[in-house]
Amino acid sequence: MALTIVETRAVTGGAGTHADTHVAAALDPIGGLPGVKEFPVTPAGYARLLGWLGGFGTVCLVGIEGTGSYGAGLARHMAAAGVRVVEVDRSAGRTGAGRASPTPLMRSALPGPPSPGGPAARRRAGTARWRRSGC
Repeated sequence: MALTIVETRAVTGGAGTHADTHVAAALDPIGGLPGVKEFPVTPAGYARLLGWLGGFGTVCLVGIEGTGSYGAGLARHMAAAGVRVVEVDRSAGRTGAGRASPTPLMRSALPGPPSPGGPAARRRAGTARWRRSGC
């Protein structure tokens, strides 16, 4: 009898939110950045963003910038899909001209302790506590 082993990779997602587009990043369990992509701020865009993240593995957590403003719709969509959501501080990873670098923003949303010198992700009310490994 043959044994099939199926391994799924845990993925942490993150989104920098703006009025017309959200920039999403996928992070693997060791902080690697397998992809960054832009999506429209629409219900269809939210679904495409979640599907895109799911293409990298099991989406365990999504850090979203501005869950009380531009990221509110995306945060609701992710929570309704059963994905844990944490709010990421908008000041994390700011570079010049008011633009954010997505990598520090998304890495600040990784489960566990914050990286040295980086901001901590804050757990949004109504979301589950973080676990260090897996989902």
